[in-house]
Amino acid sequence: MVVCFYHEDEEMNTSNDPYDLSNSIEIFHSKDMIPFKIEAEFSPAGDQENAIEKIVSQLENSQERCILLGVTGSGKTFAMAHIIERLQIPTLILSHNKTLARQLWQEMSSLFPNNAVEYFVSHYDYYQPEAYVPTRDLYIDKELQMNERIEQERFSTVASLVTRSDVVVVGTVSTIYGLNPPETFLQHHVRIFVGQETEPMEIVKELIDLHYGRVTGSDFQRGDIRLRGEILDIWMPSRDDPLRVKFGFEGIEQIQICESVSFEPLDEIEEAWIHPKEFYITSEDSFERALEEIENDRDEREKWFKSEGKDLEAHRIVTRTDFDLELLRELGTCKGIENYSRHFDGRKIGERPYCLFDFMAACAQSFHGDPEKYLVIMDESHVTLPQLGGMHGGDRSRKSNLIEHGFRLPSAYDNRPLRVDEFQSLIPRMVYVSATPGERELRHLAEVTEQSIPEGLQHVAGGGGAIESNLPKKRSSMLETMEGIDGIVRMEIRPTGLLDPEIEVRSTEGQVQDLLDEINFCI
Repeated sequence: MVVCFYHEDEEMNTSNDPYDLSNSIEIFHSKDMIPFKIEAEFSPAGDQENAIEKIVSQLENSQERCILLGVTGSGKTFAMAHIIERLQIPTLILSHNKTLARQLWQEMSSLFPNNAVEYFVSHYDYYQPEAYVPTRDLYIDKELQMNERIEQERFSTVASLVTRSDVVVVGTVSTIYGLNPPETFLQHHVRIFVGQETEPMEIVKELIDLHYGRVTGSDFQRGDIRLRGEILDIWMPSRDDPLRVKFGFEGIEQIQICESVSFEPLDEIEEAWIHPKEFYITSEDSFERALEEIENDRDEREKWFKSEGKDLEAHRIVTRTDFDLELLRELGTCKGIENYSRHFDGRKIGERPYCLFDFMAACAQSFHGDPEKYLVIMDESHVTLPQLGGMHGGDRSRKSNLIEHGFRLPSAYDNRPLRVDEFQSLIPRMVYVSATPGERELRHLAEVTEQSIPEGLQHVAGGGGAIESNLPKKRSSMLETMEGIDGIVRMEIRPTGLLDPEIEVRSTEGQVQDLLDEINFCI
């Protein structure tokens, strides 16, 4: 993470609503919004058509949570796509791992070839978080290996959400981790268009302010700009193909999208919106204020450690924080800068970080007039929901050791994923999709539809895992529990018409001989 600076007097005039980006993206409202449109050889079949109708009806009737139960092979992904097409609103599809997320992204990309289908997962191929093991007095430094391609796709996701209405994002738990506020990301950009009266160096200066690096030779990479005479090459981090801007006597004459190696023109456009090179941006005034807050926190923490007789921890927090502050002043970054994100964001203690859901809300507000007009689809919800709920606890447990032993300031607690209650409160409408819905989803559906909670779910945390229950667990079959809840939408007949094979349960006694008999029978 590198902190980019801008001047306070360069800020754009925006409304006080953090989700209202209309002033910043006024140019995009002049164009017709692109509708979601599926291109497929087949139409819904089997139980798909009925399931799609029921889910859409529930969502249009303001039902906040729905459950789509689909057996394996019933075409749940195809049904999701048709729900998106019917609702015509930005959609986030959550999966519990990168492999399944990539598969979903490929399928959605083929179904929506003319829409922005984006991929937002962790950009680390390898990540060893900073940790401390008190029992062994062992400090483990942070190690990571970043995937440049995924970093590009994350940029593309954010750029699409602030400039397009037709966005489908496929993501993982990375969506609940911190980002800059959407209005901050969008306020600091450069817009260029054919006929613009400007000089090449003026555009170069603006792009350098957005942290783009200027190069002169052939070593041209994402995040670089290159000026050769009256030709300016720009390679945004979110794009595969760089831009070539040609200037004339009266300003910009031509903007081309070029091939990244040969620079052969691929397309010609009339205007371009160029976003910052870095995700994390702050003003110089905010930066200095953040450094002062960090110094104050350091002094308070040192005083507390000494009052507790922990001189080693007091020395450790002072030396480590001073080292980080020196790097921040000299380079604008330091190792573990994310642990100071609360100070740079201007958030209060305990306040949740900004994340991708804020960008979804901003997209909904700007293009659909309502920050709640977007949809979340949780695929394999019986796995994904518990995973989301566990991220905050694991993160806090690790950081508590670092903070208690003087390796980090308490503000590190606020660089965190969302808690499950924050996650649920941010999402206006969500569809749980699974072949085997979990207890949390079933209870959540019963709660939002004001049904009585079945006895088999009384012990389960309410609100989709947000409200703990102290009641003892009562033995009950999941089939009986689901039969006691109305509104579960089912897809049990496959479009192919294939049925599940018959299952025969046999005794374990004599199982080896039984297996040999079956083999001999087949041979």
